[in-house]
Amino acid sequence: MGHYRFSKTVAAVLSVTLWAGGALAEPMASPAEAPAASAGGYRSEVVPAPAGATSLDADAVSRKLHAYLFDAARSGNEAILKEFVAARYDLDTRDEKGYTALILSAYHGHENAVRLLIAAGANPCAEDLRGNTALMGAIFKAEIGVARLLMKAGCDPDHRNASGQTPAMYAALFGRLEVLNTLKSQGADPQATDAAGNTVDGLAQGIVKSTGR
Repeated sequence: MGHYRFSKTVAAVLSVTLWAGGALAEPMASPAEAPAASAGGYRSEVVPAPAGATSLDADAVSRKLHAYLFDAARSGNEAILKEFVAARYDLDTRDEKGYTALILSAYHGHENAVRLLIAAGANPCAEDLRGNTALMGAIFKAEIGVARLLMKAGCDPDHRNASGQTPAMYAALFGRLEVLNTLKSQGADPQATDAAGNTVDGLAQGIVKSTGR
């Protein structure tokens, strides 16, 4: 596990002592103290491990940090996301489904969190295990503000997931006309065909084919 610099607030909520060569912050006495620290601003400090202390299992700490990052992304907790950014944590860390923090924030409609993560260097074009991107999730959930942000990120407008579907196909299928028109203006292929034989133009006209036919 890398050495990251977190505030006492993060360590307190995690309820673990994050000692790793003195590079992680020591927690406060209890998680209940976290709100008080938050009210006074986030404080980062490096503390040495006391004599006789042992480091926690690196994998266990890593799992806790991953879970905390993903929870913050789902809830749009910008303060905690900023902690991970400040600690230079890997923002493109993935969960068991291949979701990154940015994918989760986009799917749950947290526009400011998406903006924060992109500005901090998170990959806006990252794919989950099915090949879906944050933009595809935003289109599916009708999070148009988030989709607008992601369409400015320079991702391939003809990106395909594991089923051969593109963002424009999602926009056509779910009637997100503003998104569809923007993607077309960015060069999305209206005749791109997925595994079932669907095209962007066909889906926009309500012609939906399935692989079972």
